[in-house]
Amino acid sequence: MDKVESIAHRILQTRPARHFGRVHSMRAGMIRVEGLNAHASLGDRVLISLQNGNVGGEVVGLAPHVAEVLPEGNAEGLSVGAEVELLFAPTIAPCNGWIGRIIDPLGQPLDGRPLPRGIEPRPFRCEALPAVRRKRLGARLATGLAVFDTILPLVAGQRVGLFAGSGVGKSTLLSSLARGVQADVVVIAMIGERGRELREFVDRTLGPEGMARSVIVTATSDRSPLIRRRCAWAAMAVAEHFRDQGRHVLLLADSITRFAEAHREIALAAGEPASYRGFPPSVSNLIMALAERAGPGLEGAGDITGIFSVLVAGSDMEEPVADILRGTLDGHVVLDRSIAERGRFPAIDVVRSVSRSLPDAATQDENAQIGRARAALGSYAESELMIRAGLYAPGSDPRLDEAVKLYPQLDDFVTRRSESIADSFAALADALRLPARPRTAGRPG
Repeated sequence: MDKVESIAHRILQTRPARHFGRVHSMRAGMIRVEGLNAHASLGDRVLISLQNGNVGGEVVGLAPHVAEVLPEGNAEGLSVGAEVELLFAPTIAPCNGWIGRIIDPLGQPLDGRPLPRGIEPRPFRCEALPAVRRKRLGARLATGLAVFDTILPLVAGQRVGLFAGSGVGKSTLLSSLARGVQADVVVIAMIGERGRELREFVDRTLGPEGMARSVIVTATSDRSPLIRRRCAWAAMAVAEHFRDQGRHVLLLADSITRFAEAHREIALAAGEPASYRGFPPSVSNLIMALAERAGPGLEGAGDITGIFSVLVAGSDMEEPVADILRGTLDGHVVLDRSIAERGRFPAIDVVRSVSRSLPDAATQDENAQIGRARAALGSYAESELMIRAGLYAPGSDPRLDEAVKLYPQLDDFVTRRSESIADSFAALADALRLPARPRTAGRPG
C-alpha cells in the first residue's frame, strides 16, 4: 500500500510546465532572480544551478522585475545568469511508513533507507483548525513520571512549554516523555541541534522502544535558517496527518527558540527591522500560529498534545520567545539549574511550573493533595535562604514547620517514576505524611 501511495504522490507532483529564470545579481547572501515574477509567490521554493551542482532556495521577497531568493545551502560557484527553476510551494506527504523513521524538513530520509510517500500532500504552513469546532481538552494522560501524573498533569490536546537553560536535563526529560506518555504516534522536531546529538538521542536517550512509535524530523545546526525554520512546520504537518486519521499524537518540539532564531535570520535578510529585543515583529505571530495548530482536533478526529521547549539563558522567563510562548500555551514547566547542580533530575521547579488543565483534570481529593504539596513546596521556597543559613527557628510558623518536614519527601517524589496515575497519587500521599517523631527515653521513676 505504501508503494502505491508513493507512486500516486509522484504522479500528482508531475508538472505539465516548468518555469525558469536567471540570476540577476547577488548581494549579502540575497540572490535576485529575473524572469519568475509572473509565476512566483512568497514562500515558493526554487532550484538554483551552480557550477558544481544545485542548491535549493526560497522566495522571500518580490519586486517589479526580480524575485529575492535566499539559498538553502552553500551558494559558492553561483554566477550571474545561472539558471533558476521555480518549484512552487513546497509540500510534504506523510504516511504510516514514516513511523520509526528519521527525515529532514523536506521529507527526505536520513537513515539510508527508501521512504514511502503518502497520497495526500500537505502544505508546511496552514491555518489552525476553527476554534469554535474543536473539542475540549481530553482525558488525563499517564506519563510514567509521578510529578506529571499528579502536580503537573498532562491531558490530551494540551500544549505545554518546557523552559530550560542548556545542560539541565531538557533532552533527557523529553525522551522520558516520548517513551512514557500515552500516545499512538510521537512526532519529534529536533530544530538546530548539534549533529552528534541526533544519533545519541535516537540510540541511547530515546531507545528502540521510543523509536518504534516515533517520527523524527531534524535539521542540525549547520543547516540554513530556511531549513531549520521549516523543521517545525514539517513536524507539525506530520502530526496533523496522524491526527486527521483519528490518532492521538504527542508532538515534541526542541526548541522553539532555535525556530525563532532561524526566522530572525531570514526576516532580517529580507529587510524586516529588528524591534523586539533583536527579534522582528513577525516572530510573535509566527510562534503563536505554530502553537495554535496543535491541540484538540475536530469531533471524530484525534488530538495533538504538544510539548514545546524553550532555551532560557539564566532562567530569564521574560526573554522574548519565552514570554510569547508562555502566554499562548496551557501550562509551563521550568527546569532550574540550581536544582540540577545538586543532582536532582528532572530538575523541575514545581513552584514556578503550572498546568492549566487543573482543577478539571483531577478529582476533589486529588486537587486537595496537589494543593497541599504545592503549598508546602512554596512555603519552603520562600524561606529557603533563611533555613539554609540556620536562621529558621522551629515553632515560629506551623506551616513552615510542616513544609520543612515534608520537603525531603516531596523533593524525592519529583524524581519518582510510576506505572500508573493511581500509583503516582499513592506515592504523593506517602510523601505528604509527616515523618514520625523519634521516641525519647523516659526518665527513671
